Amino acid sequence: MSSAIISGLINKATMEPAKIIASDAFEATLKTASDKFNINTTSDNTLVAKEAEVIFLAVKPQYYEAVIAEIKDQITSDQIIVTIAPGKTLSWLEERFGQVKIVRTMPNTPALVGEGVTGVCRNSQVYDGEFQYIMSLISSFGVAEDIPESLMDVCVSVSGSSPAYVFMFIEAMADAAVADGMPRDKAYKFAAQAVYGSAKMVLETGMHPGALKDMVCSPGGTTIEAVRVLEEKGFRSSVIEAMKACTAKAKGL
Repeated sequence: MSSAIISGLINKATMEPAKIIASDAFEATLKTASDKFNINTTSDNTLVAKEAEVIFLAVKPQYYEAVIAEIKDQITSDQIIVTIAPGKTLSWLEERFGQVKIVRTMPNTPALVGEGVTGVCRNSQVYDGEFQYIMSLISSFGVAEDIPESLMDVCVSVSGSSPAYVFMFIEAMADAAVADGMPRDKAYKFAAQAVYGSAKMVLETGMHPGALKDMVCSPGGTTIEAVRVLEEKGFRSSVIEAMKACTAKAKGL
């Protein structure tokens, strides 16, 4: 996610690379970031905390406690902390940081191609103008949506984790096409483009997904037969149950 954020900031938000500083524990990662983006790098998290006006805490949830303990004494009331970890609530973050400006987000990996969707909420310390600035930064790698924190765990299942479900669906469709004789490279292209185009129809037409589905299902045709089998195998129920499990897991992190 850090690469997606940096790429978006440079390409879409017209942020100069010289104004970005990133830290990481691994020298190889720092070299890659420096070579690719021409940004400032360091292995010292406290240096980033001292230098940056906006700090993206782009580490795994299990490392938050240690990283926060390392940098919290460097954070001032003028800086803004942006988190991307599931399960780490604003109140949990405030207990460890104190009364500082915190924006909690849940991005997803399509941000790597500028097509992410990120749920965003803030604590009471963040002013409207500051929040809009953060939203503009996040919009540089996709869509940013202001949501109440009560929906953040749901955001994990419907967007944060959902690319994995979609990739599995594309892979399954491609496998079926290969089984029926299509070369694998063509199968992936057809399956992926079908998913991309279908999603674009939902977003651009504003029509209900069910209505769009019905447009494809001719009476007695091939599509309704495929839909019948998907329903028989519990397709929708499986997706719903998987997402409910994902949301429950996010709440427990």
